Amino acid sequence: MRILLTNDDGYDAPGLAALERACAGLGELFVVAPSEQQSNMGHRVTGATGIEVTECGERRWHVGGTPADCARLALTHLIGPVDWVLSGINRGGNLGADIYMSGTVAAAREATLLGHRAAAFSQYVRRGVPLDWDVAAVRVRRVIEVLFTRELPPAVFWNVNLPHLDPGSPEPEPVDCPVDFAPFQVSYRREGSTYYYAGDYHGRPRRPGSDVDQCFNGRIAVTAIPLELR
Repeated sequence: MRILLTNDDGYDAPGLAALERACAGLGELFVVAPSEQQSNMGHRVTGATGIEVTECGERRWHVGGTPADCARLALTHLIGPVDWVLSGINRGGNLGADIYMSGTVAAAREATLLGHRAAAFSQYVRRGVPLDWDVAAVRVRRVIEVLFTRELPPAVFWNVNLPHLDPGSPEPEPVDCPVDFAPFQVSYRREGSTYYYAGDYHGRPRRPGSDVDQCFNGRIAVTAIPLELR
């Protein structure tokens, strides 16, 4: 099996290293990730300017572009067809309306547009609770082993969000759930002529049974995202 790994937190992010550990032994791994942090980039792609690509090891590249650029370049020039494209593990949830803003999700969406099976993985982060990437890697591996056996319709990709549990908590179960499109809290703090975003991600609205609700309640939210959203 040929598996492309990418992300939006950058080539050196611990979440990408955790994803690589999660995929150990599953097949031939390729890493193509942004040279720098590209969070909240959405599905931006580079068209008018050049994209610097640096080969930094066997089957490894970092790209001076966006997550969607990474997927495009990997699948059309650097690597070619693969069996799966896995994006993440993002530091922070990509739940509900986040799927429109997330570079992590955009990489999986771009791969799906190009006809490949794909999944995005994100780790929700709670304030004041330590984040253990080794634990995240183990949980992602459990989910990957399930997803690789499931039917994935054309033009659909997986979006997976891990809960952030207290150390020693029972292992969370994956739950299939819909995207929560409840309006996101929008709030800014003004200092002179400058506005700073001040919304409370952790206090956002949530609909029972949705991806936001399931993840915030300690379960692994697994959502099938069609390219054509209705």
